[in-house]
Amino acid sequence: MSTQISMRPEHANVPFVDLGAQYRAIAAEINHAISKVIQETDFILGREVRLFEEEFAAFCEARYAVGVDSGTSALELALRAFDIGPGDEVITAANSFIASALGISHVGANPVLVDVDPCTYTVDVEAVERAITRRTKAILPVHLYGHPAHMDPIRQLADKHGMLVIEDACQAHGARYQGKRVGSLGHAAAFSFYPGKNLGAYGDGGMVVTNDGKVAERLQMIRNYGQQEKYKHLFRGHNRRLDTMQAAILRVKLKYLEQWNAGRRRNAKLYQKHLKGSGVFVPGEAGGAEAVWHLYVIRTEQRDALKEHLDSKGINVGIHYPVPIHLQPAYQDLGHKRGDFPVTEAYAGRILSLPMYAELSDQEIEYIAETVSEFQSSHGTGEVVSESRARGASPSI
Repeated sequence: MSTQISMRPEHANVPFVDLGAQYRAIAAEINHAISKVIQETDFILGREVRLFEEEFAAFCEARYAVGVDSGTSALELALRAFDIGPGDEVITAANSFIASALGISHVGANPVLVDVDPCTYTVDVEAVERAITRRTKAILPVHLYGHPAHMDPIRQLADKHGMLVIEDACQAHGARYQGKRVGSLGHAAAFSFYPGKNLGAYGDGGMVVTNDGKVAERLQMIRNYGQQEKYKHLFRGHNRRLDTMQAAILRVKLKYLEQWNAGRRRNAKLYQKHLKGSGVFVPGEAGGAEAVWHLYVIRTEQRDALKEHLDSKGINVGIHYPVPIHLQPAYQDLGHKRGDFPVTEAYAGRILSLPMYAELSDQEIEYIAETVSEFQSSHGTGEVVSESRARGASPSI
């Protein structure tokens, strides 16, 4: 390698995500937005919240957006707005972050977990169909890692059975499915603005997006003590409001989201190019999908050893997620056992998330890929399935 980072790997330090680099590029705008909120002392459901809601709804090609305090709240409140509660069942993915199930549990409904597509990591539509019962009220597909779920057949199933579709888009800001933005594909969608997301706040934050005006109005009340006007409470609501300061920050960052997502897509192509023939399974996109690469997740049977090797070379990596929802102590009451979701369980021991953010340099990606390839060549080829053979996927990004 001709670059310093490859010539002297002992001095390399490639972070998993570099929020500092992003901030430095837009620091003046961010600082001005924060200062303006402070000067105007407009801290709770201020003007910036309303403007950001309007702008984010437009970005999602939807009619309404309601800001809340986290992505988990967005999932929960979206379900509450449709009166999903005790006795109801909601189908979601077994391999997601636990918040996907918690949003269902917090309204008193029962999470019904299903296995996932072996290529896209999103819900297996056939498994969803098998899981439908007379108590199923909604499907909650997760656009995991920034890749859209198979929404057309999911909507067809939902329409056939009279069910709702609530998108978990917490990792998929800006992704498209069949040309349409995620967030506009179901009856409502939940987004997270956790700092590491493609569109991240400087603290927690979330949003529910919908095309239903009555649902949006109900969400506005649910997040704010159940009040339609001050001190007039129509029902027992919550305090789940998006902070004005975070909204002001997110308004600035939203202007750059398309640019940042394009950078992630470019980096995904570079990873694919440099990891070709490495012996690890590299992700791609299903037909009609445009991922935004919140995470770049490879697979290898040598996952733990590879992670340790990358760490030793100054390359910070992650695992999303090492313990599936059905094997978490918090969900023992669902009655699942190891072996119930074979794809989810097999992948939980093989997946590894490489650094992914718009500011990654070509040299850093090449160094990461070279380090992966060198390890694989000395430890066996690992995962043998190629992206082009995986169901529903395209080998090109």
